[in-house]
Amino acid sequence: MSNFLAVDTSSHYLTVAACKGEKQVVKFVGDCAMQHSVVLMDEIEKALSEVGLTPADCDFFAAVTGPGSFTGIRIGLSCIKGYAVALGKRAVGVTTFDMLSYNVNSGCNYLIAIDALHGNYYVCGYDENGACNLSPCCLSAEEIIALARPVYGTEELTLPLYTQLEPDKCLVSAVIKAEASGGGALSALYVKKSQAEEEREKRIQGQ
Repeated sequence: MSNFLAVDTSSHYLTVAACKGEKQVVKFVGDCAMQHSVVLMDEIEKALSEVGLTPADCDFFAAVTGPGSFTGIRIGLSCIKGYAVALGKRAVGVTTFDMLSYNVNSGCNYLIAIDALHGNYYVCGYDENGACNLSPCCLSAEEIIALARPVYGTEELTLPLYTQLEPDKCLVSAVIKAEASGGGALSALYVKKSQAEEEREKRIQGQ
């Protein structure tokens, strides 16, 4: 088993996982609400200390790449890229969709959904073997319901056939599977433009 540090800053929560072989320490903060930059480094230091690792001991570093909070994602990616570049180690990215999908055993086609606000959701679809069969997109609740698939996520969503997963229990297994398959790119996955970008475009178009 590898030694690694992984972070998930893609939502209102924060997860930090440090693994030393079979030993794992996971730190979870349920509501970071705009405080990821303040809390992240302290939680990383705690996790590494408790598992008995230093950053230099890690074989690779990993981060969840989104979709989710635009600011949160950037914070996590910047942190992990910093460690990887400074220490000359590998960096692995895992999308929020894949992080959850790696922890689903549905036996049928299913969806991963993330709240995109204003009645919309970031959605990705998978088959019973975990292969993506619906590319990441932004859908309304009505469009999700029309697909008639089980839905999984980490938030309290009022969608039919919905199962809420615990993100802190998903991160480690997802990173291990992602790294074993070659690892994903450590670049942010944005399904749509940020609200600030959309509002800026509206202002420009209105001029």
